[in-house]
Amino acid sequence: MAEKRGLGRGLSALLGDVDETATLTAGTPEAAAAGVREIPIELIHRNERQPRWVFSPEELEELTASIREKGVLQPILVRPSPRTGGEFEIVAGERRWRASQKAGLKAMPALVRELDDLQVLEVAVIENVQRANLSPIEEAAAYRELMDRFGRTQEEVADIVGKSRSHVANTLRLMNLPEPVREHVLEGRLSAGHARAILTAENPEQLAEQIIARGLSVRDAERLGREAGQVARGKPPARRAATKDTDTQALENDLSEMLGLDVEVLDRGGAGELRIKYATLEQLDELCRRLTTRSAAALS
Repeated sequence: MAEKRGLGRGLSALLGDVDETATLTAGTPEAAAAGVREIPIELIHRNERQPRWVFSPEELEELTASIREKGVLQPILVRPSPRTGGEFEIVAGERRWRASQKAGLKAMPALVRELDDLQVLEVAVIENVQRANLSPIEEAAAYRELMDRFGRTQEEVADIVGKSRSHVANTLRLMNLPEPVREHVLEGRLSAGHARAILTAENPEQLAEQIIARGLSVRDAERLGREAGQVARGKPPARRAATKDTDTQALENDLSEMLGLDVEVLDRGGAGELRIKYATLEQLDELCRRLTTRSAAALS
């Protein structure tokens, strides 16, 4: 397995002293010092293993208009093509390359780096994940490739992209969805929250169609998934909980204020459940951090 590199802090680990967010115009002393060069567009080709599959036409048109007016303000990152001598493969910046073609540019600024296949995939994943450009399915597929093709563990993938291990694990679960449901998520018809709500159901494709047709929220999708599971096990759908007494409601409010999340207490004669609801993985991470911190403080 390749040596582990912590790249989650950004692309600077591979770009040396270059600030990957800086504006570098080819031909300036700053660009020359950073190694930026103008490369004919016909000598640049996309990376076939690029983790991003879908490019928004609206965003591409906006970037094309900007490039026509101001040029390419940030160089793309390329490596010498491993297949064709004298040509280059995109590591990061395919959207800028596509927009430059639409804008009619003959050449564009680029940083050339000698990178192996693992580094290429890691940089591409980092760029897209940190800039929120990947759909949840694209992100999951990229994590899966890092693990299957290069032997990364979930913890190593989390370190590489600067995410928590729970985020990586929950994202990877989306790869267990049937292809039609993954396509809905990829095209934006379903969110990752919707998809997770029906992930373990026996008929996720049918449930996905219902969610889309009825415009259901994630919470409604979760309820639909639970009810489908109960029907599959031969049980009637659960009844809605009765109105809670004042003391229970006050306890829920106190816990919600303490944790910063919605809390539900389900009491059944002195026994029951405590449910803490989160809307994003970041909220779950923060809850785990708070509980861990409090537990460690209590033991110290």
